[in-house]
Amino acid sequence: MASNNSSTTDLDSQVNVEDLPITFKVKYIGSEVARGLWGIKYTRRPVDIMVGVAKNLPPNKVLPNCELKVSTDGVQLEIISPKASINHWSYPIDTISYGVQDLVYTRVFAMIVVKDESSPHPFEVHAFVCDSRAMARKLTFALAAAFQDYSRRVKEATGEEEGEATPSDTITPTRHKFAIDLRTPEEIQAGELEQETEA
Repeated sequence: MASNNSSTTDLDSQVNVEDLPITFKVKYIGSEVARGLWGIKYTRRPVDIMVGVAKNLPPNKVLPNCELKVSTDGVQLEIISPKASINHWSYPIDTISYGVQDLVYTRVFAMIVVKDESSPHPFEVHAFVCDSRAMARKLTFALAAAFQDYSRRVKEATGEEEGEATPSDTITPTRHKFAIDLRTPEEIQAGELEQETEA
């Protein structure tokens, strides 16, 4: 395949709200506790742990093949194979706080989901392996489009400017805030190195 520069690949990855829903065929790696709401620093270690476990699966165990559908309502996941007792679940858009393409495993897409605040570990990282790095990027863009739409709906519903907490925010005051990292793994890496040298 001809190597094309990142700007053309990014154009291929671009997703608009009108393009949703989009379904991706992924393998579900699993979930781990996250220590925070947003940032590659909270997804990196859990992804390392999950990939480590996945790499050491016994030969008779495989990662489930799934269809991951990104829509304006959130993310729906359906396990296609192997057959599982619970094979279908969803993460409403207002419970997803962060999405990113991993910088070490560039075919991995990770997202942080917020469970209810009474849970001792309210944040969970869910990770999925895509067929290609470009697909992981497109999935990230698809979630970004869903976030944009959600943000617009929240503003319309509340008639408020972004950033003002409303009494109906039961999960956290920052419930209407979320982040999506659209930087490439190389850009994230460069940013992380900068932060480390400044510290």
